[in-house]
Amino acid sequence: MTELQYQGHLHQLQKQLMANYYAALTASAEGSGEPAAYLLIGGNPVELLRAFDILPVFPEVNALQLAVKKQSLPHIQAAEFMGYSSDNCAYVKADIGQYFAGRKTPFATIPEPSLLLCNYVGCNVYLDWFGHLSEYSGCPAFQLDIPFIRSKSGFPSKDDVDYVMRQLQRLIERCEEITGRQLDEDRLRECVRLSSLTGELWSKIKHLTKHTPAPYDAYFDSVTMMAPLYCLRGTPEGLVFFETAYAEMAERVAANRGPLETERFRYVIEGPPPWPHLRTFRDMFSRWNAVAVASTYSTVGGLWEFGFRHDPDHPLESIACHLLEWNLTNRNFLQRYEQIERYLDEWHASALIIHSVKSCRLFSAGQGDMREYFTKLGVPTLLIESDLEDPRYFSEAQMRTRIDAFFESLGHRALVQEASA
Repeated sequence: MTELQYQGHLHQLQKQLMANYYAALTASAEGSGEPAAYLLIGGNPVELLRAFDILPVFPEVNALQLAVKKQSLPHIQAAEFMGYSSDNCAYVKADIGQYFAGRKTPFATIPEPSLLLCNYVGCNVYLDWFGHLSEYSGCPAFQLDIPFIRSKSGFPSKDDVDYVMRQLQRLIERCEEITGRQLDEDRLRECVRLSSLTGELWSKIKHLTKHTPAPYDAYFDSVTMMAPLYCLRGTPEGLVFFETAYAEMAERVAANRGPLETERFRYVIEGPPPWPHLRTFRDMFSRWNAVAVASTYSTVGGLWEFGFRHDPDHPLESIACHLLEWNLTNRNFLQRYEQIERYLDEWHASALIIHSVKSCRLFSAGQGDMREYFTKLGVPTLLIESDLEDPRYFSEAQMRTRIDAFFESLGHRALVQEASA
């Protein structure tokens, strides 16, 4: 068998496919490509856009790319100079700043929108964000109103599904106006079929981290797979990527290979990463041989590992259910607790890390209660705070001290348990 390399062919394939995606964005910006629609990661009806050859653009992805390349702060400060508060979502500020700086990101020029599609799923900041983009760009915003899950069952009602499907019908009409052609239902079903197969593979990949050692880090390495999952879902290229990803990760499982030489601690992590300091943040865990076996952040776009699949025989209904039910951002707190409990149990993790994001109320609201809840269950839980976009809110020394103390206590706890066994 050939020598396995960490990240291997998968990492290079991701770079190639995402470079092609960004090239399409730049072509659209230059007027020689497809019309572009801005939309959000949480849930989303990207399959409908693909059926019309409308290029999906994700402002959240653009913002995080700025942060990873350490280019976000000037755009954040420009937005604050315009009047945006220091407490506003840093994704919003980075995106607004880059919009007025020529719509340049490290990888592409972002096209002006032909459609502003605000798929409101869980975060009311989205409404203001896309309202502002509408004012600045002159493009009317199309709002998809997605109800919260209100029933005790935790599932959307039939009325909720019908309500969202009627909105999707109006979205189809808007796409027909933009493109000048009617919906090709066979094309839509094909896009949904590709999404279904992609979701199945992504689910299998996420279940592989139940193995010890986990073949990859389900927080830091999931990022490599999340970009194609969102930006390329519903395309043949996206499916090929996940076929490659699953084969590579399954090979690592067979070889008992993990992302670190030794896997000492298995943990679950809640919240987005601090993108401007991602490598530094990762090193704080890897130095303790700690591997994330599950993460809530990797489910912001969908909960495929818990059973969701798009259905090409019922395309609009399955898209509606994805928006309503099968993504983290539209779940209530009890559902979020249940999700983490399942990870701790089924993925065999011994600790919970909560990364609270200063400028993201969607994630940070209630995380203090979350820490208390899991602590009372006897789960070692650490809550730390920085920001997903703004580099000014990351204290490396303080963060490292708290993480070191936490894993030192976990190690001591393990020794005590072994001695008493």
